[in-house]
Amino acid sequence: MRDRRITPANGRVAAVHLREEVEAQAYVAGAARQLAVPVADLLRAPEGKRERQLLAGQVVSVYEDLDGWSFVQAVHDGYVGYVRTKALGVVQPATHRVSARATHVYTEPDFKSPERVSLSMGSRMRVLREDGRFAKIPSGFVPLQHLSSIEPEADPVAVAERLSGTPYLWGGNSAFGIDCSGLVQAGCLACDIDCPGDSDLQEAAFANAGGAYQRGDLLFWKGHVAWVADAETLLHANAHHMAVAYEPINAAIRRIEEQGDGPVTGHKRIKEFT
Repeated sequence: MRDRRITPANGRVAAVHLREEVEAQAYVAGAARQLAVPVADLLRAPEGKRERQLLAGQVVSVYEDLDGWSFVQAVHDGYVGYVRTKALGVVQPATHRVSARATHVYTEPDFKSPERVSLSMGSRMRVLREDGRFAKIPSGFVPLQHLSSIEPEADPVAVAERLSGTPYLWGGNSAFGIDCSGLVQAGCLACDIDCPGDSDLQEAAFANAGGAYQRGDLLFWKGHVAWVADAETLLHANAHHMAVAYEPINAAIRRIEEQGDGPVTGHKRIKEFT
């Protein structure tokens, strides 16, 4: 059976490549659009439960627009859901991304000018020009020191560490609220590492690790995942701290099992980091 979270089909429409696999009233090619607001919930159904979030500049394939809602599949991880149609815009190829934890878009290239919106780490944008200490983007001005090119970073844990202290939010993917799998994905995407959206999909995607814990490893429980920051320390978004926090590995393993969430189910390795 196909996983509905990554299957672009809702009964009325389905992606063309699913014609021989699922039933639908119509089979369509997705139309590319991108998120035009700072962050938006990706819902299981219109007005339904949040499952993940999309960040500014992320591209989706739209399979249906109906009653103010778009049925979409995120290009970066294949996650499927509904987002408000008005939150989507024309794709503008990105040149930069927010590499700081968060930033503001100002009306002028001046930090004393009014801010228009706040953007999370991982947001993508097209820089039109530099203006002193600021980058001009279509919606305003962003401090250059908060941006980097879209070239991949080297260490996903270092990326995740910038989100230390971020409030826990189930299904969250931004600096304004994030969950365990969102924190893992944030680090991976910045390093151009393919990464699904949910912890069970992530556990299935990465290879088993052997031996001692290394920085960049992932530890999995049923419904939870954590970065290994070093041989003795985890970094994870968790409901115990209600934040992204460091925790000793052995203490975390013991606490999670004692609270009834079971033992570690997987020790995975993406690659080695120094």
